[in-house]
Formats: sequence, structure tokens, C-alpha cells
Amino acid sequence: MVDIINTVNGWAWGPPMLLLIAITGLFLTIGLKAYPILNVKKGFSLLWSGRKAKGEGDISGFNALMTSLSATIGTGNIAGVATAIAMGGPGALFWMWMIALVGMATKYAEAVLAVHYREQDENGNFVGGPMYYIKNGLGDNWKWMAAAFAFFGMIAGFGIGNGVQANSVADVMHNSFNIPELASGIIMAILAALVLLGGIKRIATVAGKLVPFMAITYIIAGLILLVINFERIPAAFDTILTHAFTPISAVGGFAGATVWAALRFGIARGVFSNEAGLGSAPIAHAAAQTNNPVQQGTIAMLGTFIDTLVICTITGLVIVSSGAWQTGESGATLTSLAFSEGLPVIGEYIVTFGLIVFAFTTLLGWSFYGEKCAEYLFGVKSIIIFRVIWVIAIPVGATFQLDLAWLVADTLNALMALPNLVALLLLSPVVFKLTKAAQTKSNADK
Repeated sequence: MVDIINTVNGWAWGPPMLLLIAITGLFLTIGLKAYPILNVKKGFSLLWSGRKAKGEGDISGFNALMTSLSATIGTGNIAGVATAIAMGGPGALFWMWMIALVGMATKYAEAVLAVHYREQDENGNFVGGPMYYIKNGLGDNWKWMAAAFAFFGMIAGFGIGNGVQANSVADVMHNSFNIPELASGIIMAILAALVLLGGIKRIATVAGKLVPFMAITYIIAGLILLVINFERIPAAFDTILTHAFTPISAVGGFAGATVWAALRFGIARGVFSNEAGLGSAPIAHAAAQTNNPVQQGTIAMLGTFIDTLVICTITGLVIVSSGAWQTGESGATLTSLAFSEGLPVIGEYIVTFGLIVFAFTTLLGWSFYGEKCAEYLFGVKSIIIFRVIWVIAIPVGATFQLDLAWLVADTLNALMALPNLVALLLLSPVVFKLTKAAQTKSNADK
């Protein structure tokens, strides 16, 4: 079974998929005249003002981003970055940056289309995302692709959003506090059930409080370590930039890596972390209280900026500047080792606590994505059934084999990304038109 999944994974994340993700992001960046990159400051301004409702929807624009970030800021920022460096060398961090820069345009376009083509379901809730902008934007002939995305999205959630997260928490709780994996899984299942009963509004409320607190704590700890390692940072950047384009030999416990490995693991783990192109985040942004797709898109693109260009960069620089990447360790263990070197005892607990909170909020965010995919396929009555299955799956994922969980999650990510990326390219004229109209109106108002 593992061999079969490995074969499919090698195809799914082969050169064609990596090229499609990069080309889609680059095409949208050029078509938007680098709007996402040039308007980061504006995005933060809209995010701050978006704390209050300004249109139709279920949650504020601020909480829509927090829900999106709750699903993206997870094990990818702590374990995923470390895995990319362990497998592809320090050069993998450079390719994470590159895919994030063009990924901002991808995330922007996803949210613009999600708000523009969203609907209201039988319960009066706003629903949207790739399945809806494929159906409403591309027409009946493309409904099969909308259904394909919803199916893969529903199933993928049990990998990236459930199994991997529960497993990572259970693993770190067992290693740090000797708590049995099953016990951690059961506790997480109970806590998740209590939140999920309240639907998107309760998920958004929890995410709106936990995500900013933990992200700021983690960033501050990382910056302190970078100050401690200040003299090593120029050398770290040199190593990252050099080995993004040249192979790196074995050193210490590190086995060495080719340029292709740096490219592949950098892009794959970057996409796993910020989810730009997967089509998951626009499901949350479709519920935002707004009548302006472009404004919500401008807020949404901050997800990629915060996730990869800030948090993943801090993790990566701490790992490379500390020299911990040469130990042969991988995943959260490598990150914990790097943090512990500069901040003995407290560094390990920051990583442990950060991983637990990030993974739990990811589990909540992805439950919403999965249930909306299930709702698209089977109607609103399927929501309760999906939530029950989701909660039951948490203890199962907590006791699953970690390597297999990551492999399955990676493979399913690619399968759900494919229909979304095709839709983004086909609907790009709509994104460009809406953006141009918003900019024209903004200039006229000035």
C-alpha cells in the first residue's frame, strides 16, 4: 500500500504539478500587475478595518482570515519547514519563498472568485470556494470538475487537516510528557467536538483568539533566537541562496541533497504550509461579511504572506543559522532542537506548545472546509454526519504511522489542487476585470 501511494505521490508532485502551481501563480501575478505584492500594507489596513461587519456574510473579514490561517498555520510551519530543509537542504527555503511570492496572487484570485460566485444554502449560510466558482463561473459542462474538487477536498481533509495534525500533537505530547497517543487523540476529539457544534461562527471566534496569540508568541521567540544568532545570519542566507541552485554535499548527519530535491521539497512543503492553489482558503473567505470581492481578496493574500514569508522564514532561519540542520534530525524534532540551542528548556516548550495550538486550530479550520465540500456533494443534511466522522477520525489519526500520514496528505493535496488551478486559469479574466474595476473606482474616489 505504501509503495502504491509513493508511486502516485511521485507522479502527483512531479515536475508537471510543480510547474502548474508556479506558472499559475506567475501568470496571475503578471496579469494583476503585481497587485498582491505591491499592496501588502493596504491588505493589513483592510484586515484591521475588517474586524467589523461591512456587508452580507456570516463572519467578519478579519475572522475569515483567522479561520483561513487557523487551517494553514499548523505543522507545516514547524515540522514542514524542518522536513523540507532535512530532505532538500537549506536551499529548499529559497524555493518556499519563491512559491509564496507568486502564491499571494493565487490566494488573492481564489478569494475574489469565492466571494464573487458564492451562494446561500438552505440554512441561509454563505457558501463558496472552488466547487462554486467552477459551477457558477464555468457552467454546466464543468460541473464534473467542481464535484471532483469537492470529493478530493472532503477526503484530503482527513489527511492534511486531521490525521497529520492529530498525529503530530500526539507524537509531541508522548515525547515531551509521556502521554499515550490514544489519550491525546481522545482529548483532542472532545475539544474539537465542543467547538464544531457551534459551526463556522464558533470556529471563527476560537481561531480569532488563538491564532493571533500563538503566532505572535512564536514570532517573538523566533526573532529573539535570530538576534542571538545575529552574526550567523549572513552566512545562513548565503547557504540558502547558494544551495537553491547548486547541490549540497553530506555534512554531519545530513545526507546531502540535489537542486531538484531543494526545488521539489521547497515548493511541496511551501504549498502544504500556505495552501495557495489548493483551493481550501477561499471556502472560509466566501463566508466573510463583505460586498467587495477585491477587498476580501486583498485580505486573503495576507494568509500566504504571514504563513510563509514571516512564520516559515523565521523557522527556517533559526534552523539554518543554528546549524541544527546538519544533525540529521527532521520534522518537529529538528525545529525543537534549533530553538532549544538558543533558548534552553523554554525553546523546546515554545515549539511544543506552538505545535499543539497550531495543529489543533488547523484541525478546526479543515473540518469546516471538509464539511462544505460534503455539503456541496450531499446537501446540508450531511454536515452533522461529516462532523461525527471527523471527530471519530481524530483518535485514529493520533495513533497512525506518521510517515504514511504525511505521504497520503501530500498526495491528496495535489489531487484537489489540480481542478482548482485549471479553474483559476480559466477564470483569470474575471479576476483581472474585477480588480481593474475596483482600482478605477478607488482612484475616482480619491
